[in-house]
Amino acid sequence: MKRTRPEDFLELVERQKRGRLKVYIGFAAGVGKTYQMLEEAHALRRRSVDVVVGFVETHGRAETVALLDGLEIVPRRHIEYRGVAVDEMDLDAVLTRRPEVAIVDEVAHTNAPGSRHGRRWEDIVELLSAGINVICAFNVQHLKSLNGLIESATGVVVRETLPDTFLNHADQVVNIDLAPEDLLERLRAGKIYAPEKVPWALDNFFCASNLATLRELALREVAESVERSATNATGARAMASRSLERVLVYLHPGAPRATALLRRGSRLAGRLATDWYVVYVETPSDAPHLIDATAQRVLHRTIETARELGAEVVRLQRADPVAAVLDFGRSHRVGHLIVARLPEPWWRRWLGRDLVRRFLVDAADFDLHIVSEASLERLE
Repeated sequence: MKRTRPEDFLELVERQKRGRLKVYIGFAAGVGKTYQMLEEAHALRRRSVDVVVGFVETHGRAETVALLDGLEIVPRRHIEYRGVAVDEMDLDAVLTRRPEVAIVDEVAHTNAPGSRHGRRWEDIVELLSAGINVICAFNVQHLKSLNGLIESATGVVVRETLPDTFLNHADQVVNIDLAPEDLLERLRAGKIYAPEKVPWALDNFFCASNLATLRELALREVAESVERSATNATGARAMASRSLERVLVYLHPGAPRATALLRRGSRLAGRLATDWYVVYVETPSDAPHLIDATAQRVLHRTIETARELGAEVVRLQRADPVAAVLDFGRSHRVGHLIVARLPEPWWRRWLGRDLVRRFLVDAADFDLHIVSEASLERLE
């Protein structure tokens, strides 16, 4: 009989107290996410559900503005920042109002300095923790783990992101799909952006190849979310089995393209709907006083990225990094171990002491994912 941790049962208890989360995902601005959310808000209101608009960005679209009529809107919080007035969702006002359902748009938005949380998705997590149900929306390109893939495929750098683990909170994920041709027609008709912005959009983000790529990613993400939801529905037994599928990414100080490796771990953990760890082992030769300032800054940035992606970062001190990683993995019921193929001296490979060979031999009880540099380059 498998033993489960007390924390597993506690997680089940806490989950019952949380609000439910519904997410609308689209592949581009203008596909109709906000419109669909507001239509649903009206449908809920007709059924006597207490629903409020926590924050909606209409972008001046007449159809969207019209749908706000008849809905209760929580007044925004006005923040003065560098002489500019910024409007943000008033998180405390929504918590005080305590509706059954709150509508929240622009999930990846960066809150103004002075806000309780840095990003709006963190505001949503607090609403859920307070027992408030949330319907929200964002575009697939804002998922942190897709950042490099989006940039390489479309040439577009997405600045505002949210961790893939945010979707683990979702009870329902809905894809708002629209044929790229129809979306382009809406754009040319001035239904997405002001007329003066249309030519630039057509020449950049809204080209047909970009839209096709983003649409495929959105469809894939929703399909994986549906699969996760089906797994979650099996209850405590599924939770116990998922705990054996935890993901561990070994962060070697000399690993090339470490951020891409982290995205690989985030994607796998997201598909499995499980926790994941990033483990960095400080050997005697990697002690802080022996590493130059540039290397330390790179390491700190990489660790911060891991946390943004939703990983629990663990720093171990040990002379043997392979043994340290494997011991940690076994004690934390890790099922998947991700390691980058590292450039190492020929003599270590000749002696069979290179890191990858050691993991191959010693990690027989893990699903071992050895990621090539070429694969990481595609993710970067």
